[in-house]
Parts: sequence; C-alpha cells; structure tokens
Amino acid sequence: MAAPLKQKITGPVAADFIAKSEANDRLWDTELGSFYLLSRGNGKGSWRIKYRAPDGRQRVMTLGTYPAMTVTMARNTARAKLNEASQGVDPLAAKEARKTEYKRLRAQTVRAYLEGHYSAYLDRRKTGKETAQMIERSFPDWLDRPMPSLTGQDLISWQSQRESAGAKFGTVSREWDALRAMLNHAARAKVIDENPLKGLKLERPALTEDELAEAGTARRYLSADEVKAFFAGLDAYQEMIREQRRNSRAHGKAYLPDLDKLTYVDHVKPWLLVMFYTGFRPGDLFGLRWEHVNLTFRTIRKVIEKTAHHKPEPQTFPISEQAAEVLAAWHKQKGEPVSGYVFPSPVTGRRLDKGSMQKPWQKVREAGGLPDELQLYTLRHNFASTLVMSGVDLLTVSRLMAHSDINTTIEHYGHLQPNRAREVVNAFASLFEESEPEDEAASR
Repeated sequence: MAAPLKQKITGPVAADFIAKSEANDRLWDTELGSFYLLSRGNGKGSWRIKYRAPDGRQRVMTLGTYPAMTVTMARNTARAKLNEASQGVDPLAAKEARKTEYKRLRAQTVRAYLEGHYSAYLDRRKTGKETAQMIERSFPDWLDRPMPSLTGQDLISWQSQRESAGAKFGTVSREWDALRAMLNHAARAKVIDENPLKGLKLERPALTEDELAEAGTARRYLSADEVKAFFAGLDAYQEMIREQRRNSRAHGKAYLPDLDKLTYVDHVKPWLLVMFYTGFRPGDLFGLRWEHVNLTFRTIRKVIEKTAHHKPEPQTFPISEQAAEVLAAWHKQKGEPVSGYVFPSPVTGRRLDKGSMQKPWQKVREAGGLPDELQLYTLRHNFASTLVMSGVDLLTVSRLMAHSDINTTIEHYGHLQPNRAREVVNAFASLFEESEPEDEAASR
C-alpha cells in the first residue's frame, strides 16, 4: 500500500487521486486533518473520518461514497461529525443506534408483520389468505407505517376515506376487525408493547331510510306463499337449464350430456334444498364432504367452520328424511363417491367460492317470483324461526343452528316462541273454575 498523501481535497484533486491510486490508498485533507478519501481501486472511493470516541478508542466512520458524494458535501458532513465527537458524542455509535432503531421500526411496520410473523398465523386459518389480502387492499397508506405510530386520528381519517369511496359500514367494520386482530396479535407476540388503537371503535353512520326499512326484515322467515314460491323457483330453474341444454344439443353440441335424464341439472337445487332443510351456514355447505355424511343414520358430523378456531371438535347434526333423500339422490347421481366435497365446483372440482351461490340464488328467486331483497341467508333464518314457532325449545334450536352461545338464539329468535306464559296462567286458573260454584254454595 502506498504512503498516505496529504493535500487540500478539491474536486479535481479527488478525481486525479482516484484515477491514479490503488485500492486502500488514502488522501488526507490538509484543511480538516481527520478527514480523508479512501480509494477502492476501481474508480470509486469512500469518504471517511478518523476520531477518538468518548471511551478513548480510535474509530473510523464512513460518510459516503465517491463520486456520489461531492467534496463539499463530504467535508461539511465530516465537520458535523467531528464536532459531535468533540462534544462527547460517538457519531458512529449514534449512526449504528439509528440503524438499529430503523430496523426495529421496519420490523414493526404493518407490512412487515403481515408478511412475517402474522402470515404463519393466517396460514393456519381457512380464510387467512383472504384476510391478508383484505388488509393490504384496505390499508395501503398504513402498510409502511410502524404499528406503534398509528393513532386514533388515523382511524377516523381512514374510515372517512373508505366511506367516501362508497364502502358500506359492514364492509369497513370487517376490514377494521381484520387489522385490529393483527395489532392484538402483535402485542401478544411482544413485537409491539400494546395495540396502539386498543379500545377505539368506528363511528357508526346514521341509517338511511332504505337501511331503516331493511333493518326490520333482514332476519326473517319465509311466509307460506314464499315457501311455495321457493320450491317452484327451484323447479323453474331446473327446467330453464334443461331447455338451454336441449337447444345446445340441437345446435351442434350433441356431445353434451342430456340433462332430462338427471334428477338434478347441477348442484344448485340440492345445495339450496340442503340449506333449507338443515339451516346450515353457506360456508359449512361449501366445506361439506361425503366423509361428513352418514345417509344410513341420517346425520352430518363436521367441524363448524365459523367457530372452528375455538371449538375444533366436530359436531353431529340429525337431518330430516327430506334432506337425506336429497343427499342420497345427489350421491347416486355423482357416482356414489366415498370422499370429496359434496358440492364441488363444476369447473375446478375443488371447493366452491364463497360467492358462487349468489347468481344461482338470484335466478331461483326470479324464477319463483320471490322478493329481490330476499337474502340467501333467509333460508337459515327460516329454519330456526319455523322450529321456534312450532314450539321447539331454544336449546335444541341453538344446537341445530350450531350457535356457540344460546344467548344468540334467544336474542334473534326468542321473540318467536309461542306465548307459553299465557297458556300456563290460563291453565292455572282453569283448575279452580269447577270448584267455584261449590265454594259459593258453602258460603251461603
């Protein structure tokens, strides 16, 4: 290595030195003695200072690279760092501390935690991938923010932006619940001290006139006429699909199967009938497998997906003869499989997408003349409501509905119970009706 050179460093001097020097040659500045340029031997170099730290050690600190950092920039930076050292501050230690803090904060960003620790947790959940995508899509401005930096004002602004974009309160609530769950998870994992938004809630907007009208009808049961329309709609749907197939076969597609010979043209009718007769949630029907179905004993035994995270053991549900007949016919039509999804996707053979029954339900609804606002979930509510109105006790209904808490059943369906209290007091009073005349005679 050549002897160190000393000269006032200017732009031309630095360029000449770098062009002629070998790797590790040093050019010391005569104006600022602890400041020098180190050659890399490849037409580049690095600006450095040498100083004594507060603990007495000699330390070397790199300020930047040449030629990206100019001479003026490097000298000004050197003066500032040497001034820090003269005041008892170790600039290199401070730089390392800032770097460490930066890494710590980077590890605490929403994105880093979502893609790191939290991804392993989400991978174990059925809808984990969708949850991660929801957070990424709904909180783009927060992804590179350290989680501890989030504030209540951020939440207020975010809700306002989402609602201005047309998102409904239910959607915004689901998005917020997803992020809040992640923040709570980060706090439990000690990645952050605590959820910075703990205890905060979204501001519920005032209901519109339409929403007020819907609020009283969303959780309802089917009238007798609507039940007839439901079954008529299923038959009309099947006939519509059959007619479409007849036309296709008559116009160059004779290779397509003849649907007139099948009990069910596709999965739509049996899927809807099973929901009608069991009250199962859509997700549990999408996840229903033949391994769960016992046609001999007319039972379904499976883990309820909505509560699987805290109740992973399977539950057994008796099914009616009608539901068993539907499943038996569908089972036979599908070649009597012993495993696999009961209602697989006709395209992929895998699990149906969670929104895959919306369009078919619309067609059935229209074919049967059912109200446009009638939701698919009404079939589940109708199952529970009809049982309660028929006098079935709420505990049994709660079990059949797979409610995790009977209070849910009481809250939503308890008001439909027959007025047993009036029957009881009337029965009590009737016990004394016949004895009253005798009592009156005795008194006379």
